[in-house]
Amino acid sequence: MQKHATAPGRRASATDGAAAAAPAAERRFVFVLLENFSLLSFAGAIEPLRIANRMLGRTAYSWKLAGEGGGTVRCSNGVEFGLDMGFEDLARDDIVMVCGGMHAQRATTKPLLAWLRKTARRGAMIGGLCTGSHALAAAGLLDGRRATIHWENHDGFAEAFDEVRLTKSVFVMDGNRVSTAGGTASIDLMLTLISNEHGEETANSVADQLIYSSIRTDQDTQRLSTPTRIGVRHPKLAQVIQIMERNTEDPVSPAQLARDVGMSTRQLERLFRRYLNRSPKRYYMELRLQKARNLLMQTDMSVINVALACGFASPSHFSKCYRAFYDTTPYRERGAHPSRDGP
Repeated sequence: MQKHATAPGRRASATDGAAAAAPAAERRFVFVLLENFSLLSFAGAIEPLRIANRMLGRTAYSWKLAGEGGGTVRCSNGVEFGLDMGFEDLARDDIVMVCGGMHAQRATTKPLLAWLRKTARRGAMIGGLCTGSHALAAAGLLDGRRATIHWENHDGFAEAFDEVRLTKSVFVMDGNRVSTAGGTASIDLMLTLISNEHGEETANSVADQLIYSSIRTDQDTQRLSTPTRIGVRHPKLAQVIQIMERNTEDPVSPAQLARDVGMSTRQLERLFRRYLNRSPKRYYMELRLQKARNLLMQTDMSVINVALACGFASPSHFSKCYRAFYDTTPYRERGAHPSRDGP
């Protein structure tokens, strides 16, 4: 098993043993469950805390479930949870984790935003699990900070919150703001927090109980790179694909792409035909249309702005290309899938 690394930015020292000997005070987590939240992401956060208590032989962590108005809330698979509290005042040492999932935009209400801002002014650590980062960003709590969100929501988040330094990391800790990419990334974040407070040995014991054999750090990314994922092993072709991904708003011509990697346009055409069975132009178009579909389904951007963000000079050209690829128009797509944000 890969052992848990020392917390980012922290060096092991001779005083670590002495610190471990003095039990840390009990920490309370408040999990804010948004409607249609991801159960996997939530469970991945709360289970390590339960197991840590068992490993330590005491209540090192406690938790409450919160939500707008109290009552109950339903996760994305239909299971309902009873809430312990509404949006009440918290202690400064409480840690807030906003658990998002499907339709995070719709679940980010004005009362939630007001409560998050008020809680932040108290100096509390606040985090977003899965698409919970959207709520933090909408409240202005991630401005100028590093953050992450589920890869499926990356395009829409980047367009909506350009003041946030969005990454593709599994999780991010930036001061008293944390965020995860969703899914099992919550486990990695919690193991890091447990390690910070109770040492690596405890964190590793929790991971063993979870049968979690490869603990990731904030340096790990959510997904394999596109070239790796689609099985492209040619280094220059992989480089071209990465350039395309970085330039969807202002597409680069095939001739310029070829020059950028030191080959002829004909060589580039042959590589795309051999490995991807399509031309560079066709692949680039599909890449831009996939981003456009994400933006249509995850944001409230107008169709015109979506077209511009994906490198189309006019809405009519965008609509024509979109219909040829998806067999529907951007307007119909938006109507059929209103705000389908979240994994």
